[in-house]
Amino acid sequence: MTDQQWADIRQRVEALATSPGSNAVFGASGHAWVLEQPLSPSELAELEAQMKVRLPEEYRALLLCVGAGGAGPAHGVFPVRRVQGRWRWEGDGAELAELARLAESFPDRGPHPEIVEALLAERPEEEEFDEIEAFDDAIEAWDERRDAVMFAPERTVGAIVICHLGCAQREWLIISGSHRGTIWSDCRVDNVDLAPLLGRDGKPVTFAQWYLNWLRHAERTALEGI
Repeated sequence: MTDQQWADIRQRVEALATSPGSNAVFGASGHAWVLEQPLSPSELAELEAQMKVRLPEEYRALLLCVGAGGAGPAHGVFPVRRVQGRWRWEGDGAELAELARLAESFPDRGPHPEIVEALLAERPEEEEFDEIEAFDDAIEAWDERRDAVMFAPERTVGAIVICHLGCAQREWLIISGSHRGTIWSDCRVDNVDLAPLLGRDGKPVTFAQWYLNWLRHAERTALEGI
């Protein structure tokens, strides 16, 4: 996509903000169709210098031509802001990203996926216990083991949380590694491991596809809601 095409996207989002049917779009109450101002080239350069990594091209284009966050998929694209002289992403779960490790390659499936699979298979079932108190203790202990494995920081190096779906479900944008520029689903709260979003062709969804698919769906939904 060209910079002009990305600029047109901002215009399309702004048009949705005035559409009578726009409230029918999921997540609209969260982002309220507000877009942050785009970053200047010098601000983007400062951001990338702090993170010690070049951001994926499609995401860079959005930051420069559309906005530094705001209206977008689900409850919106997490904004990136300079706070007390340092850049950071803000949103529900944004702190899960290891900003000092964005230049490291995101793991293909996270380290030792067989450990994750085995752990999920070991989840206690209530019928296995004679007393509810014993079951509660077993679940609590299992939850601690699960969180230590599933949410280990090294499993999401090289990535940022890009949006919140609700109920602690999120999506990540991969910054570095072989999956650079793609979007991954994070439903670990529901014991579902990290996984790439896939398009109808079975291929990983890139950032531009992710955003444009949302925009087209939002425009159809708003039109139907009039």
